[in-house]
Amino acid sequence: MHIAQAMKTFAVALVLVLTAVGLWAGAETEEAPAADADKRYVTDPVTGKAYTAHEYGGTLTFVKGNDGGWIDAYKENAVSMWSLVYEKLGKLDWALDRDAYPFTGGYMTPLYALRGALAESWEQPDDTTIVINVRQGVHWHDKAPMNGREFTAGDVEHSFQRYLGLGRFAGDDPSPGGGELTSVPWESVEATGDHTVVFKLKEPRLRALNLILDWYQMLMQPPEVVDEHGGITDWRQGVGTGPYEMTDWVLGSSFEYTRNPNYWAFDEKWPENRLPYIEKIYGLVIVEHATRIAGLRAGTIDFIGHPGSTQIFDINQSLSLQRTNPEINQYPWSQRSDNCAGINTTVAPFDDVRVRRAMQMALDLDTMNDSYYKGLGGTIPRGFVGRKFPSYMTPFEDWPAELKGYYSYDPEGAEALLDEAGYPRGADGIRFKTEYMHFDRFPVSWSEFMASYWKQIGVEIDILTPTQAEHTARRNAGDWALTSEACGTDADPMIIAPGFRSTVARSGVHDAQYDAWFETAVNASTIEEQQSIIKQMDMRYVEQHWMIWGPWAPQYNVAQPWIMGYNGEGIIGGNTTHSVFSRLWIDGQMKEAMGH
Repeated sequence: MHIAQAMKTFAVALVLVLTAVGLWAGAETEEAPAADADKRYVTDPVTGKAYTAHEYGGTLTFVKGNDGGWIDAYKENAVSMWSLVYEKLGKLDWALDRDAYPFTGGYMTPLYALRGALAESWEQPDDTTIVINVRQGVHWHDKAPMNGREFTAGDVEHSFQRYLGLGRFAGDDPSPGGGELTSVPWESVEATGDHTVVFKLKEPRLRALNLILDWYQMLMQPPEVVDEHGGITDWRQGVGTGPYEMTDWVLGSSFEYTRNPNYWAFDEKWPENRLPYIEKIYGLVIVEHATRIAGLRAGTIDFIGHPGSTQIFDINQSLSLQRTNPEINQYPWSQRSDNCAGINTTVAPFDDVRVRRAMQMALDLDTMNDSYYKGLGGTIPRGFVGRKFPSYMTPFEDWPAELKGYYSYDPEGAEALLDEAGYPRGADGIRFKTEYMHFDRFPVSWSEFMASYWKQIGVEIDILTPTQAEHTARRNAGDWALTSEACGTDADPMIIAPGFRSTVARSGVHDAQYDAWFETAVNASTIEEQQSIIKQMDMRYVEQHWMIWGPWAPQYNVAQPWIMGYNGEGIIGGNTTHSVFSRLWIDGQMKEAMGH
């Protein structure tokens, strides 16, 4: 680590500790300065919000929950860490109306919301051919071994052939994270000129273009580095075309990005402005929620939120911060319910749909929402398809009356179902005992809240709190009964739907009808056909009660008042969370006036 950065990290850590124990007042007692009449302002053409005029320079410090040590996007989930350095062929259109697309979460972007990044344009001359026209005038960072050379179609060919196991990489395994992209029947990916790449399929796939432009891990990585080292083996080898270079990384502690002065792109909202604005972006790895909040109050942290997986989930934390620091901006958002319970339907007693329904009917969701989320959440049930995709789902008001009853609070009905299923109360009042595997990213208090309701119908829950790695291992091995899960996700339904196939061990679901529908949806020739099939799959999910629905509730991205250009966004494409910072700027005068 550079000495200056080491001192900065030490100073920040010291302030955070002092703040946490109440010995540092910092900005907590300061008020935001009055507006300067001489200052220039700009109006966001998308949101209508006014900001102080763009500035170049300054620093932004944000918090990440875990840096993972992920280096090579071919092998692992490295995209969030590297999305400021490497780029994809497409990106979410930053100038798009926020009502047209929510800019939340980390899911792959629907085709309608994409614009070209390293791809200038594209054509589909027939149903098995996609031609990508590579953007001209883009250069790799001026760092060995790329040394600022121009980005070409050959670089696209190299990255895709490696990822898919084609061409020069034929015989190699496709990327282990390839998912839907590698399941497409590709025939070839070939550069046919300096700026043209032709993708050929063996048979048509409706989503092929979307996958080419914005598959989660499909970053364009430096061919010379990959060929020399057999991959990206050290963060120092990271050379991209993006708005920043990675200039420091102490694993598990801190990392640093430095502005690329020769970046090719301009601000989508203010096209006369070359990106990016901020000179340096620092990331601090802080696991403890209280320490993150302390840093915000002290002004040593500029941002916590989805870019960094550090958003506030706890309503009480949000309200407390609002009371003590009303000048700090909070941006509520929700892309799904994180309060659902996944059910392993392959193990007793949850292999009986009556038991699954009883577990749902035991929860008084309206009361739970009022008491736990101050009424800020929403309790209307849905399946795996979110609110933003109405063409793919049947809304609750149109469900059959019997089905609505299974998703309504009815403890007496729940007990009757358990009796019918052969699980009467014992002498101690307990019908059966089971384990609930809590996911430690979320407050355990919600899991405990659900368990208290289940106890009232005679189901005793032992809540386990494994690490994320342990949680993942047990899910993948099918070694679980109940677990924290998400439902009703506002993301492309074809991204969510594969998770409930019988071949996915972690799903806890084995259903031949669902599997058959999924294969039909994959091979659909029109969007309308795919929507119709997904709607059937979503209703089967609901009818078979593969998840226990819990209310969706707001999460909060939080930014200091001197961060300009921000409206609560979380992504600029599939999993490209850190890229959001490349569109923001710092009001240095305000930051200094507030003592930072």
